[in-house]
Amino acid sequence: MPLPAPRRGEIWTANLGERRERHWVVIVSLDGRNLSDRIDSVLVVPFSSKAAQAPTILSLEPGETGLPDTSYLRGHFISILPKQRLLERQQRSLSARRMRQVVTIIRRSFDPDAPYDPEPQ
Repeated sequence: MPLPAPRRGEIWTANLGERRERHWVVIVSLDGRNLSDRIDSVLVVPFSSKAAQAPTILSLEPGETGLPDTSYLRGHFISILPKQRLLERQQRSLSARRMRQVVTIIRRSFDPDAPYDPEPQ
């Protein structure tokens, strides 16, 4: 069975962990990795339904994501996910502007000098 070919910024449902729970994730790895048939994993950040305001969290509204409720990306939960755990591509992808913000929240999880503006985005 061929592996999925996700693209950066796409929202997917995926099996995360051993309990095979379905979660929404956004693909954050570069398309060179994502589309390679020699690399069987991607980098993702999972969505959460609850979160407090913090330097590594980005809030996204349903109209932007296509998800049922306000969702939160937690940059400190970036992880490697085998492509075979990707289940279904969602209809919407994040904009280039939002992906720059995603990269910033990921960077804040390991770089104390990363910019941070606590005002709503």
